[in-house]
Amino acid sequence: MNNWYFHRVMALTPTKMWINNVTRAEARMAIDAGAQGCTQNPSYSWKMLTHAEEALYAGKLLDEAVKEAADDNEAVCLLQRKLVCKVAEIFMEVYEKTDGQHGYVSIQGDPIHEEDPEVIIAEARKNRAMSPNVMIKIPATEAGLAAMEVLIEENTPLNATEIMGVGQMVDVCEMYRKITARTKKRPVMYFSLITGIFDEWLGKHVAEEGIKVSPDVLYQAGLIIAKKVYQVRHDRQYPLGYIGGGVRGLQHFTEMVGGDVCITMNWEGQADKLLELDLPVVSRLFNPVQDIVLEQLLEKVPAFRKAYLEKGLTANEYEHFGPVVYFRNMFVSAWKSAQKMARERRNELAGTAH
Repeated sequence: MNNWYFHRVMALTPTKMWINNVTRAEARMAIDAGAQGCTQNPSYSWKMLTHAEEALYAGKLLDEAVKEAADDNEAVCLLQRKLVCKVAEIFMEVYEKTDGQHGYVSIQGDPIHEEDPEVIIAEARKNRAMSPNVMIKIPATEAGLAAMEVLIEENTPLNATEIMGVGQMVDVCEMYRKITARTKKRPVMYFSLITGIFDEWLGKHVAEEGIKVSPDVLYQAGLIIAKKVYQVRHDRQYPLGYIGGGVRGLQHFTEMVGGDVCITMNWEGQADKLLELDLPVVSRLFNPVQDIVLEQLLEKVPAFRKAYLEKGLTANEYEHFGPVVYFRNMFVSAWKSAQKMARERRNELAGTAH
């Protein structure tokens, strides 16, 4: 087992694997494979409700949630809590073995009302009460940053997510510094740069806009942002952990090997594929970016420029930035599907009661 790919990566480099949106069985397999943490997003409940192995289990939890909650949205929040609570229980093994350094399970709730800091804060407090290894995952938008300020003061472990550019990361880290200097509270905190989703969205965007750029150049866009984020974090000695998320290709892990980063990925088709390939462990993060590649992206792709330049976006533009909207729309769609199933189950259970 210690010769498995991810164990070898950890033995030779500071790079760690986290696992995303897991079933209970995948959580256990991921820990065996070397996973040091776990992320869930708002699509998680719907994924489990429609998963071949977990649908029955998730359906039973949904019935419980519907009976306990006053409305369908609260039922989905409660269902997510019940599902994540079990995963957090599984990851307590890692948390305890590392004295709380690793083994966190992050939960990101209701994406529909996330423009309201008070909603984020109230939900975060309920989620945090589940387990000591639960980490609250919040979008790095204006509302999210306002909520994070309150939660840092409460010593809440956080994961600032939906980061798609350098400036967003800087704002999160500077906010953490400001609040911790004032309050002297220093909870564990990570930021999540969603490299794979950025690449996926950028590919669609370039095609829609008719922007002529080499596929070889475009392929590197998200990873160039990731490398700059790493450099800025290192140079300014920001104390936050770095999570790379939204993996869409195996390069989103392999090209980050060598850095003090955690890359979170799905088990099926990603983590299991890397285990199967059993690649040589090669440090790649510090390979330099070719000038010609960076120049073409900055010149031809305005959206890349916004993400790459530290002042490319302002805080009130984050939630409206194309890849952030694209990512959130996935969450809203899945959340609404879960709400619809909750409503249907509520009606069915009410009918059975009569």
